[in-house]
Amino acid sequence: MAKTVGILGSTGSIGTQTIDVVHSDPDSYRVVVLAAGSNVDQLVEQVEDVRPEFVTLADESKLDELASRIDSSVKIVSGPRALAEVAEIADVTINGVVGFAGLPATLACLQAGKRLGLANKESLIAAGPVAQKARRTQGAELIPVDSEHAAIHQCLGTAEQRRSISRLQITASGGPFRGKTIEELANVTVADALNHPTWSMGPKITVDSSTLMNKGLEVIEAHELFGAPAQEDQVGLGFDDIDVVVHPQSIVHSMVTFTDGSTIAQLSEPTMRLPIGYALAFPTRLPHPFGAVDWAEAHRLDFEPPDRAAFPCLELAFEAGRLGNCAPAWLSAANEVAVEAFLDERIRWSEIPQVIEMVMMSYEGSRADTLEEVLAGDAQARRLAESVIREKVTTC
Repeated sequence: MAKTVGILGSTGSIGTQTIDVVHSDPDSYRVVVLAAGSNVDQLVEQVEDVRPEFVTLADESKLDELASRIDSSVKIVSGPRALAEVAEIADVTINGVVGFAGLPATLACLQAGKRLGLANKESLIAAGPVAQKARRTQGAELIPVDSEHAAIHQCLGTAEQRRSISRLQITASGGPFRGKTIEELANVTVADALNHPTWSMGPKITVDSSTLMNKGLEVIEAHELFGAPAQEDQVGLGFDDIDVVVHPQSIVHSMVTFTDGSTIAQLSEPTMRLPIGYALAFPTRLPHPFGAVDWAEAHRLDFEPPDRAAFPCLELAFEAGRLGNCAPAWLSAANEVAVEAFLDERIRWSEIPQVIEMVMMSYEGSRADTLEEVLAGDAQARRLAESVIREKVTTC
């Protein structure tokens, strides 16, 4: 019997690639949920392609248009909890929603005791303590879809071997500005930041890659997924046990080092179809070789430390992770606001970390034990970030 699949963020990069993976093995997977943001045209094409049972659209002003263009047998879910409601339906839900907006779906899927394929790192980062509680729901599974965390998941080994893990290494392509000095980065344009050398991603994630904030967020995510507080599949590592390593070829996606000095790495060509398929098929694997490396060809594998002075977002993320409680939610919220302002050309690329740092200076240790506390922290950080940006715009 085919496993049912829900795709949240279906018109984005993760969503469209998930559909590709499902098409590669149609006897094993059947899409029953599609959730998109505002792209009605693409969503209609996807509905005609995969014939889901349920759809939802974040832009509710376009729901009537959507209803007029799809078969009446497809149920349109609407309302403030629409995304959370559809996240509870399928056997496995791939959450590819960008940013904090993906949090309700993350919690709903886990609290329903279902499998979550998580590509929405911000929801786990911002609401780590709340998500940890949801992960303890009977039947709930969280399989990471970010290539780095999927790689770590594949390298962990048996429960006995996990107790001997000493370090995690998260690799970074370095983005479009690898090797650039602070002076060379002063006049970066939006087009420059969106010109990623390896990955094809949405604008927000691509800008995060250019600032290395994506790696900082992935460090916090790795700690939530594999560190303390202990879950059954965690290894109890702290932030000082997680390294970021620049690897421009993007062949090694992450590594795990054990107490005896052995390091195990996961290698593949850069494609998100492999970790998406891994989340769908786990504990088995897809029969199709997405991302297979041709080892008959010559390859270089280079590694270097990140330039933390030129890319201060990385250290800001480490600091927020160590603070814990609501600090990661503040960091994620301030970053979303700053990146949006940069994409709108309201601030310069070099001002993104400045905005975040000024917001984080106001953080006073608020807790994140409940969803309400996380939402309040997120809202407060966004207000502060907008205030900082307005001040910068006014004084320019």
